[in-house]
Amino acid sequence: MKIYKSILALVIGASVLSFDSCTDLSETIYDTLAAEKYEFTEKDAASMFAPVYSSLRSVYWGWNGYCDIQDESSDLWCTPYRIGIGWGDLYVSLHKHQFHSQIGHFWTEWNYSYAGINACNKLLADKAVQASEPATAQLRAYRALYYYILFDLFRNIPLDTTYDHPAGWMPEQADPQETWDFIIDELNDIKGKCGPDNGMGQINDYAVNMLLAKMYLNHNAWFNDHSDNSWYGKAIDELNEVINSGRFSLAANYSDCFKEDISGNPEIIFGIPFENKYASGNYYANKWIHVAGRAVWDFNGWATGGSTVLPQFLDTYDEDDGRYTACWTLGQQYDRSGSPIMVEGEPLSYSKEIHSIDNPGCYPFEGGRLIKYEILSGDFGSAYDDIPFFRLADAYMMKAECLLRLGGYKGETEQTAADLVTAVRQRAFKNNPAKAVRTVEQLKGGSVYAYGYRENQGKMGEEDKWVVTHEGGDDVELGGLLDDLAWEFVAEHHRRQDLIRFRIKGKNQNVYNGKSWFCKRAKTDPLDNHCDIFPLPKDFMDGNPKLKQNPGYEDGN
Repeated sequence: MKIYKSILALVIGASVLSFDSCTDLSETIYDTLAAEKYEFTEKDAASMFAPVYSSLRSVYWGWNGYCDIQDESSDLWCTPYRIGIGWGDLYVSLHKHQFHSQIGHFWTEWNYSYAGINACNKLLADKAVQASEPATAQLRAYRALYYYILFDLFRNIPLDTTYDHPAGWMPEQADPQETWDFIIDELNDIKGKCGPDNGMGQINDYAVNMLLAKMYLNHNAWFNDHSDNSWYGKAIDELNEVINSGRFSLAANYSDCFKEDISGNPEIIFGIPFENKYASGNYYANKWIHVAGRAVWDFNGWATGGSTVLPQFLDTYDEDDGRYTACWTLGQQYDRSGSPIMVEGEPLSYSKEIHSIDNPGCYPFEGGRLIKYEILSGDFGSAYDDIPFFRLADAYMMKAECLLRLGGYKGETEQTAADLVTAVRQRAFKNNPAKAVRTVEQLKGGSVYAYGYRENQGKMGEEDKWVVTHEGGDDVELGGLLDDLAWEFVAEHHRRQDLIRFRIKGKNQNVYNGKSWFCKRAKTDPLDNHCDIFPLPKDFMDGNPKLKQNPGYEDGN
């Protein structure tokens, strides 16, 4: 078990934020805690910093969290209505891009992100914290991370950097440019001040580089202005600090990045630690695996088999790509003794093909199931698996994308981009190394994804009623690279952001809006990009009359 995680009950990595040597922890320095003298201890520090960490854990794995919201609205997987079981509802709307202000994912992200921001603001207002540059820098980094998430999802958000407010105060939305400038200025100001330690839960100097690189990489897509490519060069500069530091290396095996404990993994730049008893949350084994399928791993946690991978995505994999079997299980399922699992006399066999997201929905055994995160026996499941928020493969792929968009940068060429992608792929093609090699032409070519609407409205045992359109992926700019991003980062909070960034040739649309896939139709109006961001959650709109709903959602949709 991970000793470093079990030091304190309610804290994830409670000790990762420590005060530097200039702060004497034996001093009476926390006069805000009580009127009387108070001796500050590390336990007090952990308690005070706990909401900073726990809020991020809830952002990511709170029910309907960040990982779900990025992929459930994408072309990789969905959570359909399960005939005879349930699920569906808000997941259907999210997948179809029928966004509205009462989808639970939006509440989760807004609520816990601002809880984390408030926790940061509270600590940053304390004189004892202000006396420690490393603690202050890391709190500012965490606050910037929360704002990065909110900015990506909602764009028009309140920007609050103070803790004390007058009675009746309510925040106002900031102009997106103001929020952008704040995040960039904060991150640049704390560069080199967080420390190089890449311990789990700690935002180190290289995580700051990664955040800046993400901001620069997505700038043009977020502002829908593609006239200035210099942002890609800025992203490369940040990524080179990570790559050239020599502190990180690709893990030997793809699955090593998704073990229960990744604290010693050389690829992890910033990870969110989860722990057995007090900090669990990764529910993918529970959400994906059929209840009878638990016998494959002999875990006892709940399981209802909700989510499923899209067949269109499965069809994109090369047959020798080891990430296919590392991520997905299909076909007959067997228990740990090797016996086939049966359900009411029927073999538990996950089919590749699926019917519909809600008309009629999917049957219990339909669809491949995610096994990317380590599933442990007993009551574990995947609940305590750490999260690789930033890893070196991401830095490699981001740099490759920027080099391809620029046609080269500071002496590095498009071939450098192909070499970086190849390096990431090599561990996935150990049985056929030649297939790991990606060329510039392949990366700049179209996507192999068979885009188009796909749905079988027939019922099981009756005649199929296929509704199918054919759009293909040949017209996707850098489509080959977009495919590689999917194979490497499925179920890692990447896909929505990527689809918004990649565009369709000859159309003023990104892939997120301009392509159809399983039960989700493309937008016919190339000027309609309101779904690039989500509506503000209704509960928070109702509680603050100063908030204005995002464009396109004013009528509640």
